[in-house]
Amino acid sequence: MIELEELHNFHRLFKTCTPLFIALADEYRQKLILDIVDAGKDGINVSNLSAKSNLSRPAISHHLKVLKDCDLIRPKKIGTQIFYQLNITENFSILSELINSIQNILKRIDETGNAAQG
Repeated sequence: MIELEELHNFHRLFKTCTPLFIALADEYRQKLILDIVDAGKDGINVSNLSAKSNLSRPAISHHLKVLKDCDLIRPKKIGTQIFYQLNITENFSILSELINSIQNILKRIDETGNAAQG
């Protein structure tokens, strides 16, 4: 059986990952992430992102804010420009924890046929 504490941890992890899921669910943000990855370690600025997209600069800025707010990207100011770089290590660590939690819960359900003990 699954301990109640394990289920609470699962709920906490899932709730922690929700902003990340929301950010990654949008196809424009997915494209921006891919463009940032393609730019390499130096990152890319809004002007160059605009050139690669059919979105307006304000729309790109909005999507960048969503990605920045959930720590998927980080801004780096160089001179008067801001370059965006990928920042995924911490987020993927939390996602990995969530996946492990899901796998453990599913394994226990398969073993016992019950979800929770409480």
